[in-house]
Amino acid sequence: MLDFLLRFFGREPKPSKSVAKERLRMVLIHDRTGVSTKLLEELRGEIIKVLSKYLDIDTASLEMDLIQKDDSVALVANIPILGVKRKFQEQAEAAIEA
Repeated sequence: MLDFLLRFFGREPKPSKSVAKERLRMVLIHDRTGVSTKLLEELRGEIIKVLSKYLDIDTASLEMDLIQKDDSVALVANIPILGVKRKFQEQAEAAIEA
């Protein structure tokens, strides 16, 4: 069913092999950086909570990842924004007019 919906909306489901490879990569990065999966999930929840206060975001399509390059690690997030919440949009427009 999920595969059908993904194809319907123009997104191809990831093959099991690539999903397993991605999970293994994440586990290795977590082990090397000392960032636990639990901590990353808590961080994800907090980021969603803050952004949802101001923006309508697509939490189902949100992607968050740790990327290791040389000796550094970066938190990379792809957060689809559906729109600005009306309350904050009106405040921003009022500030521009003032």
